[in-house]
Amino acid sequence: MLIGILLGYFDPPLGERMAPLGDAFIKAIRMLIAPIIFCTVVHGIARMADMARVGRVAVKAIVYFEVLTTIALVIGLVAANLWQPGAGMNVDLSHVDTSAVNAYVAQTQKQDAAGFLVNIIPNTFIGAFAEGNVLQVLFLSVLCGFALTWIGPRAQPLLSIVEVASTMLFNVVAMVMWAAPLGAFGAIAFTVGKFGAGSLLSLGKLLGGFYVTCLVFVFCVLGPIAHWCGFSLIKLIRYLREELLIVYATTSSETVLPRMLVKLEQLGCEESVVGLVIPTGYSFNLDGTCLYLASTALFLAQATNTELGLSQQVGLLGVLLLASKGAAGVAGAAFVVLAATLASTGTIPVTSVALVLGIHRLMSQGLTPTNLIGNAVATIVVAKWENALDETRMHRVLDGEPVPLAGV
Repeated sequence: MLIGILLGYFDPPLGERMAPLGDAFIKAIRMLIAPIIFCTVVHGIARMADMARVGRVAVKAIVYFEVLTTIALVIGLVAANLWQPGAGMNVDLSHVDTSAVNAYVAQTQKQDAAGFLVNIIPNTFIGAFAEGNVLQVLFLSVLCGFALTWIGPRAQPLLSIVEVASTMLFNVVAMVMWAAPLGAFGAIAFTVGKFGAGSLLSLGKLLGGFYVTCLVFVFCVLGPIAHWCGFSLIKLIRYLREELLIVYATTSSETVLPRMLVKLEQLGCEESVVGLVIPTGYSFNLDGTCLYLASTALFLAQATNTELGLSQQVGLLGVLLLASKGAAGVAGAAFVVLAATLASTGTIPVTSVALVLGIHRLMSQGLTPTNLIGNAVATIVVAKWENALDETRMHRVLDGEPVPLAGV
């Protein structure tokens, strides 16, 4: 990453040409996500053999997700009100080239609650895997897990195949992760080369305020939750340091999803809980994305001199709470959801999103690690809530003591 930053800074054109390294690494991981989720969830549910418990875990996870994302949205709005990053910009959109955001604005027509829910059901069984839609794969996995549970002992041969397939896929992940340094180098060199110092200077107040807001959320919200659950957030971050560096460089949480499944199970969380909470969290527990949406929406209102009273901001919070759930499985998800939110509220000009298009990737380097830490904490919380957490093992792993590997 350091070499990539230096290359992007001293030779921006060459840094931009490093993009294929990062893109190839992300694609290599993404091709494995759907089958890994399927094998992990099916095997976890079938081993649990208690459908009532599966439902209970899912409900607990959703309740936790809703509470935390609401808190994240409130913190984002409060921070933007206090920081006032867009105040005094007095942007006249008639002098701003908004052609670059037309494709994103066009996608806002497709974002609605009913369409999002219907889209969870794939057109075909194989189609879910071909498209790599996490929610669709999770839906099929839960159905297949339940079906194998109903079959009983006769399903054991198929379960053994699923377990072997899961082990094979995680071994493939281990091979792909050898290329992680190259992927991180290419992605960070491209970012610095393309968006470097100019973007940082022009919108530095928004960027700086957003990064501080992410840190406040992580340490002032997730920190106390971790303390309440009996573990150190700092130690958890240290345990996940490689994954955090990878998502920071690639601005994609998906690149470490397979590793997160393994590392949280090795931490002491039951396989069934990890298999349900992590993939669901990637769609419903986007704390960093919520901070981004709230902060940026208010920044655009301030920059365009759009007055938003308390009642309007509360209404914006409600819209964001629903819209953020549609961020999964959409290219440029957070940016598209931001445009969709502005379109639905009708107060802040939709085309104003052009102001932040240039620094969206830089802001993503703050929101993706926040999403990752949030989902790790969520998994531990739900596991503890469900009495599915080996706390002795967790403390030994976080303290860096040698512990036998979990059975993955």
